[in-house]
Amino acid sequence: MHKKVEFPNKLRLIEVPTKGTDAVTVLFLFGVGSRYETKEINGVSHFIEHLMFKGTKKRATTLDISKELDGVGAEFNAFTGKDYTGYYIKINHKQVELAVDVLSDMLLNSKFDIKEINRERGVIIEEINMYQDNPMMFIESLCEESIYKGNTLGWDIAGPISVIKKVSRQQLIDFRDSYYQPGNCVVAIAGKVSEKSRKLIEQKFATKMKKNVEVAPFKEFKSTQKEFRIKIQHRDTKQVQLGLGFPAYGYNSDQTHAMHLLTIILGGNMSSRLFISVRERRGLAYFVRCFPSFYQDVGNIFIQSGLDVSRLEEAIKIIFAELKKIKKGVTAKELQSAKEFIRGKMVLNLEDSSHLAEYYAKQALLLGKTLTPSQKMAKYDSVTLEDVQKAAKDIFRQDKLNLSLVGPFKDKKRFEKLVNL
Repeated sequence: MHKKVEFPNKLRLIEVPTKGTDAVTVLFLFGVGSRYETKEINGVSHFIEHLMFKGTKKRATTLDISKELDGVGAEFNAFTGKDYTGYYIKINHKQVELAVDVLSDMLLNSKFDIKEINRERGVIIEEINMYQDNPMMFIESLCEESIYKGNTLGWDIAGPISVIKKVSRQQLIDFRDSYYQPGNCVVAIAGKVSEKSRKLIEQKFATKMKKNVEVAPFKEFKSTQKEFRIKIQHRDTKQVQLGLGFPAYGYNSDQTHAMHLLTIILGGNMSSRLFISVRERRGLAYFVRCFPSFYQDVGNIFIQSGLDVSRLEEAIKIIFAELKKIKKGVTAKELQSAKEFIRGKMVLNLEDSSHLAEYYAKQALLLGKTLTPSQKMAKYDSVTLEDVQKAAKDIFRQDKLNLSLVGPFKDKKRFEKLVNL
């Protein structure tokens, strides 16, 4: 059973003790990501995440940090999303004090040395190039740019190269100080949790954070889309990357569970409708998948496939046919199978203390409440056939379609003729 504590400065701590493991994960999750940025500083959330590993007063360099953690075989990393930024260490439970000390030191005392900042610009630019040069990785960003047109949700998390080249140290520090607030942070400790964990967080982090200041909210997304959009990035590639995106429900919607089950039935595994019709029956693609993305106020469903240029139109027609078909409903057997698929994946994922910490921290940060895995599964179990059909009809609409392509094309007209929902 998890325990929740809120310190006087509004920092929240969640302890999730687990039997049968000697590992523990310490995760610090902050409610800030790329959607909180302005155009002039797009990419700073991700930039700051990188800089937290570049040295503190106590641990002067990246090497000092990594050697200390490598010396005990710890796993450590960070991640930046559009809604949040997280830092974690997974470690032998006997070394939990080291994990809390290192993370607290990084988050409270990173130097943001100008030489390191300038060096890291090059690292991030190459990271951006890596994603943009890989159509399979880039297609989702291209599609979300279309779905969330006019809103910060449509921006790349890493930002444009032009910003990374010129953003100043002061801009980075100002942004960090505005959002790295105790009331905007959830700490989750999962695995073999000791009695001293809470005291360690209090001593090394909570009491040392500045007084809590309210953070500026993000701009909520309101869709103004009234007709389908087609976005093409011309690349001289042999394989075309196809993406179909539809705006949908966010974390806070009571329809998210129906939406998630819908994506499983449509393209969430190797027995899904799209996988069978596109790959198994016709051999049109190596992969075809469908998955949801959830943000606080909104979300989207994304369908992706890598396709041969000569058979692209055939594949698009088949995908549209499956979308039209699923709006007519799914079977009781399909729905039950999707529920069991999610149940099984949840069990496997939450065996790992790092997934467990993230599961609870994200809920606390983005929803303001925490459901246990069994409570969460009960939400899925309560979804009816009518709920799934309603979600399909509501989401898969022609006037909400965003079709994106990366491949050897320049003209949209040939694809406009194929749109049929």
